[in-house]
Amino acid sequence: MTATQLSASTGTGDSGRAATTAALPTPGRRPRRRGQWAAWAFLAPVVVYLVVFYAYPLLRNLDLSLRDYTVRSFIDGTAPFVWFANYVTVFQDPTFWPALAHTATFTLVSIVFQYSIGMALAVFFFQRFPLSATLRALFLVPWLLPLLVSASAWSWMLNSDSGVVNYLLSFVGVDAVNWLTSPQWALVSVLIANIWIGVPFNLVILYSGLQNISSDIYEAASIDGANAWQKFWRITFPLLRPVSAITILLGLVYTLKVFDIIWIMTRGGPGSSSTTFAIWSYRLGFGSALPDLSPAAAVGNLLIVIALVFGLIYIRAQRRLEV
Repeated sequence: MTATQLSASTGTGDSGRAATTAALPTPGRRPRRRGQWAAWAFLAPVVVYLVVFYAYPLLRNLDLSLRDYTVRSFIDGTAPFVWFANYVTVFQDPTFWPALAHTATFTLVSIVFQYSIGMALAVFFFQRFPLSATLRALFLVPWLLPLLVSASAWSWMLNSDSGVVNYLLSFVGVDAVNWLTSPQWALVSVLIANIWIGVPFNLVILYSGLQNISSDIYEAASIDGANAWQKFWRITFPLLRPVSAITILLGLVYTLKVFDIIWIMTRGGPGSSSTTFAIWSYRLGFGSALPDLSPAAAVGNLLIVIALVFGLIYIRAQRRLEV
């Protein structure tokens, strides 16, 4: 065999081995692909759920607010674009500023009282006295009941003529109060009911946060001579700050969209004395024979923007806490 033949033979062998090596599957490539497909399979239901129940309704609501929809155009899809005309209509409506004030009052007062009472009860039950678990379970009843039942019960208790609240007030010489039919008391009535319903949620979340605080910290504070108030203000409250932040945020988002309680108890009245954005949006969209679908969607989008703003504030605050 000549040198040229040997060289050609060797080259052929090397190229053949290279081709064979390239044809062989890379070790670990197939399991990695299987893992990726498995990950996408587990992720797919979540993506479908978010698209169907979140992304599409949000986009649909935005489309409703940017067009001039009537009942007919809603069916045949011929509503023209009016861009931000519906938002201008909402801002110029006489109901806008009272509804904004009622929404802010209802939300802020509810959160302050729900968080304060929930924190006090969480600290109280954290002492682990006899029957504390039983009493804590009883406090969860308002949270477990359907809102329809809770609101109906409060409507009965605050009834001007046959309500148990006015009956009890009569024993101390207080005249009957028109809780649900007076413009001065209607918003107060729905606030009382909403606070009562929301306290258990704050209790559960804050109590779970207390369980994550080491008892050694309290023992060290006791050795240093700290009293109960100093332990709460210097230990409990600061260490519960992350839990408190998410509790307040969730309470804010929930309270902004409260509809059931107000509608069952007062229907936003008398007049508009207890009308919030959620009630106003429902009235515009479903409260008459000729619904204003586009302005109703615009009011709903304002609620979404308000919730989004507070969500961004929460994210920024959490980043500051991490730093």
